[in-house]
Amino acid sequence: MEINNDAEQPLLPPTPTTTDHPSVKMSTLNKAMNQTFKCAADLANLLPTGTVVAFRLLSPIFANGGHCNSAYRALTASFVALCGLSCFTLSFTDSFYDKDGKVHYGFATLKGLWIIDGVWRPNSPVPDAEKYRLRVMDFVHALMTLLVFGVVTLFDQNTVACLYPMLSPGAREVLVVLPVGISVVCGSFFVAFPTTRHGIGFPLSPK
Repeated sequence: MEINNDAEQPLLPPTPTTTDHPSVKMSTLNKAMNQTFKCAADLANLLPTGTVVAFRLLSPIFANGGHCNSAYRALTASFVALCGLSCFTLSFTDSFYDKDGKVHYGFATLKGLWIIDGVWRPNSPVPDAEKYRLRVMDFVHALMTLLVFGVVTLFDQNTVACLYPMLSPGAREVLVVLPVGISVVCGSFFVAFPTTRHGIGFPLSPK
């Protein structure tokens, strides 16, 4: 008796699992990128406005549109480092209103606020100088601000293409996942421990 083997064959080929399908992987990657873009946009508000604007305007020029030789690469790295140093340093600045309603800026020190504008008279005492003193939390806020700027840098395509011209697919996925983790950590920190400083490039405190 002859057995019909055709009946044992499946009518349709086995479909790939959802986790192995390329479109599902791309969809997950795109969702992660979109979420990170939103987090980065929100966290960018915690950075000095002038530094962020300067970086976004000048990074395509310094990075030569992402097409860099060694000279452009060194120039871009120096520019990123300078902007990061600006974010870190300006985190230690603060401001206050005098009795006439004018705003004065200064750097936080162990003794109070060191006024850096030329309008304030050197011998005039700063009101409530105690609350402007340098604290350990200021260094933590400055470090977190530097990490947030790192997230902004990683999402600048010109800068990434200039500094890392040859990236493997695995490295590209890391550049997507890493900012997500940094954004979550920094965002949670600033929610739990918001900064009380209103320095240069940051929103002013209410009168």
